[in-house]
Amino acid sequence: MPRHDRHSTTAGTSPTSVANIQEVAELELEALKARTLLERWTVVVAAAASSTAFTVGHIVWFVLWIGANMLTPWRFDPYPFSFLTLVVSWEAIVLTGFILRDQAYMALVSDRRAHLDLQVNLLAEQELTAIMRMLCGLAAHVGYDARADNPQLEELLKHTNVRELAERIKNELDPATDAPKDEALERREPSASSRG
Repeated sequence: MPRHDRHSTTAGTSPTSVANIQEVAELELEALKARTLLERWTVVVAAAASSTAFTVGHIVWFVLWIGANMLTPWRFDPYPFSFLTLVVSWEAIVLTGFILRDQAYMALVSDRRAHLDLQVNLLAEQELTAIMRMLCGLAAHVGYDARADNPQLEELLKHTNVRELAERIKNELDPATDAPKDEALERREPSASSRG
């Protein structure tokens, strides 16, 4: 494909796609603007703590500190470097708080996105079901029985029960919930009889 054709395809994105991209971008900007001052500082501190410069700076700091207290006569924090340990402990406590707050904020944003994704998927499922019903109606009108060729079609035309699906997924992912209670009782009974 020539280069100009690829650019024209990209430039020819449908207005609906462009509108969707702009709407998602606006939602992201609104979420960023809604952050408190502490949340903004949390993001800055977490980003700085995860940078290469932060790690290299600490290595240089530790080497200079230990070298100054081991190799020079001016030893302000002799071995075992108690003051350095105190400073590093304080830094670790503060950084841990900032990073945990950043992770909690990211989890909240991720949950919101997942919830939005779920709502869009459910809406798409309802729209597809409506389209399938309409197509089946048109097929029946022209004398074609779509259900005869596709035995799963009847199941697909039914309303999707979200709660039932969630319970099924929960049971599949957590097999311990399927274990009957009398199995647990059977496990306890031998131990009770052995004590008797």
